Amino acid sequence: MIQASDVKLFDRLVYRQNGMKLRIVGIEHDATRSVLWGIDDTGCSQRLTGVQATASDWAMDTDDGLLSRGDPARILGCLLAGAAGDALGAAVEFMDWPAIQRQFGQYGIRAMATAYGRRGAVTDDTQMMLFTAEGLVRATVRGKARGICHPPSVVHHALLRWLVTQGHVTATQVGQDGWLIGESRLWSRRAPGNTCLSALSQSKYFGELAENDSKGCGGVMRIAPCAFFGDAFDVARETAQYSHGHPTGYMAAGLFADILQRIWVSQLSLNDACVSALEEHGGKRGMEDTRRLIEYVLRLYRQGVRPTPEGITELGGGWVADEALAIGLWCALCAECLEDGIVMAVNHSGDSDSTGLIAGNLLGLIHGPGAIPDRWLEDLELRDVITQVAADISWVPMVYDADDSEGVSKDIWMRYPGW
Repeated sequence: MIQASDVKLFDRLVYRQNGMKLRIVGIEHDATRSVLWGIDDTGCSQRLTGVQATASDWAMDTDDGLLSRGDPARILGCLLAGAAGDALGAAVEFMDWPAIQRQFGQYGIRAMATAYGRRGAVTDDTQMMLFTAEGLVRATVRGKARGICHPPSVVHHALLRWLVTQGHVTATQVGQDGWLIGESRLWSRRAPGNTCLSALSQSKYFGELAENDSKGCGGVMRIAPCAFFGDAFDVARETAQYSHGHPTGYMAAGLFADILQRIWVSQLSLNDACVSALEEHGGKRGMEDTRRLIEYVLRLYRQGVRPTPEGITELGGGWVADEALAIGLWCALCAECLEDGIVMAVNHSGDSDSTGLIAGNLLGLIHGPGAIPDRWLEDLELRDVITQVAADISWVPMVYDADDSEGVSKDIWMRYPGW
C-alpha cells in the first residue's frame, strides 16, 4: 500500500491486478482529498483519487525503466539532460581545448564544476528553454479557453518575460503573471547572447520577426519543448526567428524540433529521424547550410568516426545554429551512453554549453532521465523547476477544461494564464 502524499512527479506506479504501469505527471493535494494524474503504458491518461491510490491494488514500481509507449519521463529526460549538458559546458564555454585539459585533465571536464558562483549552474540556454516551454503550455490553455491561438506569438511573449528577468526594458507591455517568472532563481544573468537581448528588446509587438542577419545558436538551443506540441517544425522556426533573422538561424531550429518530434511521436531512431526530417525539410529555402552539415555528420557516423575536440573545431565550434545542431547530433549519434555523448559535446574549443544542451536534449529523450548520472543531478540548478515544467507539458493539455472555473483548471489558469 502507498500513501498518495508520498507520491512524487514522475514516480511509476504498478496496478497489482494486471501489471499496468502508470507514470505520474500531476498531483493535487488539498484539505479534503488527493488526486493523481498519470499516463499508463498504453499511452492513455488515468486519474486516481487518494482512496484509489492508497488501495492495496496499487504499489510503487521499483523498476525505473521507461514505459513501452509515450512515457512522459522521456520529456523529463529531454529537458533535464539538456540542462545537465548546459551546466557541464557552462564551466568551459569560454575556454579552448588546451585550457580545458590544463584545468580538468587529459580527458577534459566530466563532472560539474563551478560556474557563476556555484556547481551545476545553468546558463541562459536552459532559462530560455524553460520560458519557451511555458509559452507553449500557455498557448495550449489559451487555445482551449479562447478557441483561437497563434502559439509562436505566445512563446514570444514568454521570451519577453525572460528578457525582463535579465534586467532589460521591453518595447511593449509584458505580462509578469504565471508562476515561472516568480521563480527568483531565474532572475540571474548567465552570459545571455547579445543577439537575443537586442532583438527581443526591440520587439514592439508579439510575433514581430527580428530584422537582424544573425544565424547564432541562440534560436536553436532553446526550442526542444516544441517537439511535444503540434507543428513542431513551424513553431520552432518562427519562435527562433523572433531573435535570429538569418535563415540558417531559424531553419536549423525548425529541423532540430522536427527531429526530436519524430523520435517522440514515431519512435524513430536518431539516425532515421535525421534522415526523414531532411527528406521533408532539407530542400526548403534557407536550409542549405544546415543540410550540408547534418549530411556530413551522418556520413561521419556511418563511417564510424567519433567526435574529437579537433573534429568538432573543424565543424566550427557551434557558435552558429547549423554548427551547434551538427555537433550535438554527431555526439548523440556516436554516444555509447548518455554521459559519453554529453561529455563529447562539451569538450572542445567552442560553444560548449549550447552543444552540450542539444546533445543532452536528444539523448535524454532517447534514454530517459534514469540515464543521467546521479552526480550530475545532485548539483544541477533548477532541477525542481525543470521537473515541474516537464510534468506540466503532459499534464496541462490532459487536464485543463475551460468550463471548469472552480477546480483544478482554475489553478492551471493562475499558473499558465491564457489571456
